Amino acid sequence: MTARPAAARPVVRASAVQFLGDEDDYFGRQPARRSELPDPEPLLRNLTHCVIEVLAGARDLDQLARWVTDDVYRNLSKRVVLAARARRVKGQAPRRPAFTIGNVLTCEPADGVVEAVIMVHQRPRSRAVAIRLEGLDQRWRASAISVL
Repeated sequence: MTARPAAARPVVRASAVQFLGDEDDYFGRQPARRSELPDPEPLLRNLTHCVIEVLAGARDLDQLARWVTDDVYRNLSKRVVLAARARRVKGQAPRRPAFTIGNVLTCEPADGVVEAVIMVHQRPRSRAVAIRLEGLDQRWRASAISVL
């Protein structure tokens, strides 16, 4: 039996630890100015369309993951589960809803932030979808979505 030498541990200096702590600031999400971002209205319309279809069970939530923050994804995931449970209790199958996108009202409370209300018209009723977009890494990401 041959004894193996113990593996040498790398020495980490205090300056290296400080540098590694700054890594989040450098590699984390970087806010973008409004002038660096595209027009938000097409994204607002498409995102609203997708959210309504996700809640109806006609689209997979994973398709929205790129466009929403982690908190929004978790909240939508909970609503998808509740909607699927309600459909199952009623004996309804998931199907693509028929609706039209109406007015899009936007305001910009800060540079690189857009808050919008999008009207969704369905045959039985009209709904409003409120979305907050934030410019991160030269593209829009939804940091809040509420279907009213």
